[in-house]
Amino acid sequence: MQPTHRSSRILQPAKNWFVFLSLFVALGLAYIPTGRLPGVPDWVPLVLAFWCIREPLRVGMGTAFVFGLLVDIGQGAAMGQHALAYVVLAYLATSIARRVLWFPPLQQALHILPMFFLTQLIMVLVRLVAGAEFPGWWYFLSSFTSAALWIPLHFLLLLPQYRPVDRDDNRPI
Repeated sequence: MQPTHRSSRILQPAKNWFVFLSLFVALGLAYIPTGRLPGVPDWVPLVLAFWCIREPLRVGMGTAFVFGLLVDIGQGAAMGQHALAYVVLAYLATSIARRVLWFPPLQQALHILPMFFLTQLIMVLVRLVAGAEFPGWWYFLSSFTSAALWIPLHFLLLLPQYRPVDRDDNRPI
């Protein structure tokens, strides 16, 4: 299933509506109030990093900035906190996109983990500059849960691209 240098399978291109639908679903998940539960993944950068790696010409720093502002508005955070962190994430994800695609999903998650950690670190630094308190080290646990979710999310978001080229009316699915 994984398109690597060993795979002969060529994936269909991702549809624009599916890319942005997945980003808006992640945004909806980010709007769910979870309080201060440790380990709750930040869904928007997870999906954003995926599409920055898979579709760097469609999803990039501009998309990251817009969705960062939407998260700032939805969560009532300091304006630009998420936008700054997501733009840095999008830049880093786009810059390593070609290299990361050669690895299987588990190793991709290990490449992505430092970027998620850096994203959270930037958000904490912006909050500290704005005068907030340090949220504690448990705050960074969500970087690890996001990296762990990379593997199932990878297969879930690639699923529509595995569709056959020709439509077969006799195929059950």
